[in-house]
Amino acid sequence: MNKDQVVEILAEIGVLLELKGENPFKTRAYANAARTLESLPESLEKLVAEGRLGEVKGIGEALQEKITTLVTTGALPYYEELKSSLPAGLLEMLQIPGLGPKKVKKLYGELAVESIEALEAACKAGKVAVLDGFGEKTQAKILEGIQFKRTYASKHHLGKAFIVAEPILENLRSHPDVSRCSTAGSLRRNKEVIGDIDFLASSKNPAAVIEFFTSQPGILSVSAKGETKASVILTGGIQADLRVVSDAEFPFALAYFTGSKEHNIVMRQRAITRGLRLNEYGLFKSTEETRDPALRVTCSTEEEIFHALDLPYIPPELREDHGEFIAGEQNNLPRLIEWTDLKGSLHNHSNWSDGQNTIDEIAAHMQELGCDYWAITDHSRASFQANGLDAERVRRQLKEIAATNQRLADQGSDFRLLAGSEVDVLKERLDFDDDLLAELEVVVASLHVAGSDEADNTKRLIRAAENPFVHMLGHLTGRLLLERQPYPLNQHAVIDACAATGTWIELNANPHRFDLDWRLWQYAKSKGVKCVINCDAHRLEHAGFLRLGTGIARKGWLTKADVINTLPLEKLRNALGEKRARKR
Repeated sequence: MNKDQVVEILAEIGVLLELKGENPFKTRAYANAARTLESLPESLEKLVAEGRLGEVKGIGEALQEKITTLVTTGALPYYEELKSSLPAGLLEMLQIPGLGPKKVKKLYGELAVESIEALEAACKAGKVAVLDGFGEKTQAKILEGIQFKRTYASKHHLGKAFIVAEPILENLRSHPDVSRCSTAGSLRRNKEVIGDIDFLASSKNPAAVIEFFTSQPGILSVSAKGETKASVILTGGIQADLRVVSDAEFPFALAYFTGSKEHNIVMRQRAITRGLRLNEYGLFKSTEETRDPALRVTCSTEEEIFHALDLPYIPPELREDHGEFIAGEQNNLPRLIEWTDLKGSLHNHSNWSDGQNTIDEIAAHMQELGCDYWAITDHSRASFQANGLDAERVRRQLKEIAATNQRLADQGSDFRLLAGSEVDVLKERLDFDDDLLAELEVVVASLHVAGSDEADNTKRLIRAAENPFVHMLGHLTGRLLLERQPYPLNQHAVIDACAATGTWIELNANPHRFDLDWRLWQYAKSKGVKCVINCDAHRLEHAGFLRLGTGIARKGWLTKADVINTLPLEKLRNALGEKRARKR
């Protein structure tokens, strides 16, 4: 069992113990151990193999034994027994927004509620509202949360889908009977949330490819298996489908199964107006639906299909019927940003607040990745739950960052850390005063505690944008995909304010956020607002979010010129100074 799986089980043990009402010190020990392992700088497997797990701070003898068992055998009887001692529905209830272990334990203990269905019935009967610590408002929110969960029950985050899809795609590419293969569907279009994963392959021996696909690691079960199609359930509960076609059919099938449905309807209509028929099997010289290979227009790539319908190639991310056809006809499709255009991220956290890594560890890792710069923007003091920094700690951190940069310079490195803060947007002001903000190279202003009043939320963010020391607004709507709705906000009004003040807007590349939404970037771009694709990294591996965020930026029609952190360091420094200079 790998580190991520061990971390997940340790965290779940802590939750299960809390549900059982165990000693809080014991429950916290498992949660702390999970966090400790999460930030390990070396391989967990190696530590276990060399008997050095006891050297890790906070991992006592009992935990060492359990972790070793998990790593070496892939199972833990203690965990299985603990899990079976409670109704399975309690863990599922924890997925309802606003329900933590304490509330679930109370619902189970006082109302014998042990499933989402029973919880819904109790809420509708008014039984939850009368419980101590709940009330009518909480009861209503629980019902909203149940409906929200049901709406997105079969949906998955884009990042999670990529993690399970890419190894399978690479394995398919290496198979001797596969000529071409690709993902398709919403994953290929870089949708922020996907349903299932679509794979497409071309082969002269489809049966061998299907057999290979259904035997891949990470497959929990095979739902269907035919001569040219198969459906499986992957780790994490994601369904994946593979279709195998001939090589002549491959580009047509790829275009068709990539979608979107709305895009495909327009493409089919374009074919009809030209006396052709377009479907998943080909583009045919026919006025009727057909699969006759003799009538197929030869197109060896998707590009040739678009050209046959008098269009330039439309990248998958733009295939949403959001203006791509008009832009294509006018030869006005943008050259979309590539993730390799990015030079670094301007919103990230260290262990000074709620990040996992030291400033030196971050500098070493990001330099090794080939970044030009990386901003450290830890939370401000109002985010006390995230160990936010007060003014004195900020100034101490500035000195540490300066010392790290000096060491880098002495070593001949051009990489630099930028010193900043993610400052909370409070009810009437920012969490730090202007004197402190002026000392920082990068200031991200974020609304972490929003109200239900749209006008007030909008006013607060506009006021933040008007501050001359704020460079960008972070995760504008506060949404958590599949978990929490955006807070009420007039996003167009905030975008207009950013345009008027020269404030940038973040595209938060955390796959749980992807905020600002891709559907609004065309409007922001039309107003001249610049984007910053930020990782909001809390661990070293979160640097990989740059790639995911770029996919969302591409859906928003953004180019390299639209994104601030494509600039090299010196040009970035100039850009960071422009808003402050014009306000003086």
